[in-house]
Amino acid sequence: MKLESDFVKQLAAMHPRELMEQLQSDDRPHFDTHWKLGNEIKPGDLYCYLYGRFGPPNGIQNFLRGDHSENLIHWEWALAAHGRIVLVQGHNFRTELWVSGEELPRDALDQLVVGIKATFPTYGRAMGKVRKALEHWIEFINPYYRIRSSVECLMSEIEGLDVERQTNQLGGIGEYETPEQWSEEWGRQAEIITKATGLCFGVRSMLPVMAEAFVNLLMYLLMKPALKRDDRLRENLIRQPIDIRIKSLSHNCVGFQTDIDYSHESCRRYHSLVNERNDLLHGNVVIEKLKFNELYFNGRVPVFDAYASMWERAFGVAKKSVGLELLHDERQVVESFIEYVTSCLEEKKQEEVRVFCARRDLGMCLDDGHLGILFSGQLADTVPGPRVPK
Repeated sequence: MKLESDFVKQLAAMHPRELMEQLQSDDRPHFDTHWKLGNEIKPGDLYCYLYGRFGPPNGIQNFLRGDHSENLIHWEWALAAHGRIVLVQGHNFRTELWVSGEELPRDALDQLVVGIKATFPTYGRAMGKVRKALEHWIEFINPYYRIRSSVECLMSEIEGLDVERQTNQLGGIGEYETPEQWSEEWGRQAEIITKATGLCFGVRSMLPVMAEAFVNLLMYLLMKPALKRDDRLRENLIRQPIDIRIKSLSHNCVGFQTDIDYSHESCRRYHSLVNERNDLLHGNVVIEKLKFNELYFNGRVPVFDAYASMWERAFGVAKKSVGLELLHDERQVVESFIEYVTSCLEEKKQEEVRVFCARRDLGMCLDDGHLGILFSGQLADTVPGPRVPK
C-alpha cells in the first residue's frame, strides 16, 4: 500500500478538541504505523516547515510537556489527510511519526519524506521567518569539568593502588626462603609503584591546568558584554599570562564584589604550584629538586655518604621524584584557590558559577554569546509499549 500521491499536499492541522473527541470515541483511531526519522529530514528543517505551514504545534503532547527542555517529547503536530491522522513528534534523538489506519510499509515513509522535501520551496519564506525567530545555540564541553573529572578519576585509581600499604621496604635476597620469592615480590611492588608514579605525574601536571580552566570558564561566563562582543579584545584577554588573567578578573567581568588579591595565600600557593608544574612538565633541570643521593669518589672508588637499600634506590627515588606524597596537598592548593576566587563574587553569582562548574555540557547562544545550561545532563529516551489489539 502506498500513500496517495497528493497526501502531503492534503495535510491539514487538526484542532486539539477534534483530536481528543476522536481519541475518546468508541471507534477511536488506531495508530498501526510507527516510523522513526533520523536526519532524513533534519529536525530543525522539519520543525520550521511544520510551524511555517501549520502554525504552532497542536498535538496533545504539547499540553503534557513541562515548560523546560527536559521532556521526552518536545513538540508534536497532529495532522490529517485522506482519513488518516499523522502525529509528528520531536524526541531527543529522533523524530517519530504515528499514522492511523491500516499499517503502511516502510517505502511509504520514503514517499512521505520525498513529498515533504518537495514542498519546502513552497513554504520557504514562512520557514525562514520561523527560523529567524529561533534562538541559535551550540553545545560545548565544559573544559573545567572535563579536566576535573579526569583528575578525580586518576586520583581514584591512585588511591585504589594503596601504595603505602601494598609496598614496603624489601630486605635482601637472603632474607627470603628462595630467590624466586624475593623476585616475585620485587616485581609486584615494581608494577604498583610504576603505575602509581605514572598516574601521579599525570595528576600533578593537570592540577594547575584545572585551576586555569576554571579561570577561563569564569571569564567566558562573566566577561563584560562589550569585551565579549569584540573578538580581538576577547582573544587578547584570554591569551594573557595566567596571573594577569586572575588579577584582572574583577575589571573584565561582572559580578565581583571585591578585587582579586593576588598576594592572598591561596593565590601565592597556586603561583608556586604553577612553577612546580612547569619544572615537572618541561623536564627542567633543577638539581636541588632532583637530587636523591650524595657521595664521594676516591679516583674511581665510590664512597657513599650514607647507604640506601636496593628498594630505596629503585622505588623510593621514583616515588620521591614524581611527588606522590605531595599529591593531596597540591590538589588542596587548587581547591583553595578556586574557592577564594569564587568568594570574591557576589553571592548570587557564586551559586551560578558553582552550577556551571558542575555541568559537563554547556550551551552558548550565538545571538549574543551568553552561556546557559540547556539540559540536565541526564540522557533520557522512550520506547512505545506493546501494541494494544483492536
